[in-house]
Amino acid sequence: MKRIHLTVLISICLLMFNAVISQTITKEQTIFLTPLWEGERFLDGRPKVPDNILERMKSVSIEEAWGVLRNEGYHNQFEGGWKPLHDDVPFVGRALTAQYMPNRPDVSHQITKKGKEDGRVGNTNSWPIDMLVSGDVYVADCFGKIVDGTLIGDNLGNAIYAKSKTGVVFNASSRDMEGLSKIEGFNAFVRDWHPSFLTEVMLLSLNTPIRIGAATVLPGDIVLAKREGVIFIPAHLAEKIVVTSEIVRLRDLFGITRLKEGKYSPGQIDNKWSDDIEKDFSKWLNDHIDELPVPKEQIEELLKNRMW
Repeated sequence: MKRIHLTVLISICLLMFNAVISQTITKEQTIFLTPLWEGERFLDGRPKVPDNILERMKSVSIEEAWGVLRNEGYHNQFEGGWKPLHDDVPFVGRALTAQYMPNRPDVSHQITKKGKEDGRVGNTNSWPIDMLVSGDVYVADCFGKIVDGTLIGDNLGNAIYAKSKTGVVFNASSRDMEGLSKIEGFNAFVRDWHPSFLTEVMLLSLNTPIRIGAATVLPGDIVLAKREGVIFIPAHLAEKIVVTSEIVRLRDLFGITRLKEGKYSPGQIDNKWSDDIEKDFSKWLNDHIDELPVPKEQIEELLKNRMW
């Protein structure tokens, strides 16, 4: 057992050493950290949760996602306490992560030098933006820095939205709130807003595991950002959360409909449904399949697997 623990410790140390040297971890290391994902991956190894799952995830509530994650043993995936650019512009996407630390000139010099050798251009806070693709969410830990911790302004915000069509989650601050608010569809979940410029900060790693408050975030996690806060969903649980949410949504809609009609009492709907109610639910799904707020093919799949 001690030998196994030592091997794991050595692997983690090597992983972090590689991240510092080249800013990113290898494809093999990313796969090692996300072994439960069995679907498509990006060239860098990040899990590529399908676009249709991302689209359906937009209708999932934070509470629904949280409940599934808790049942699966994931207790550290939600973080609140944000000051979002907009309260009413939720977004969903795949995490592209960045880790910033307080500046240390000798380390910062080496990172900048290695980045330029690797073909990176501009200031280091633009490097993550250069890596974004459609559907990504730029997630950065900048140790909660507010003054002089503004990772983006409206120029970089426009670049981010042009590439990702989503938003950002920063354990740090941003500037140019007025300018950013004019980017239609864009949102930023940040710790605060400040007019200062980014300084005395260095980019340590890209697309590595990071900590956002109380949550652990891996590259390729699904980011669900809504008014209550942000939840980071492991890729392999994304579809399960979506399907569970859709079933709950349909059952709630059916229950409310039948209560308004007076067909069942609150006690019948709020407790375990009888076989007769379950049969009625199946018939209701089939009769209204083209009108319900869940993709038709998903309802057909649900009906196929039901016993009533």
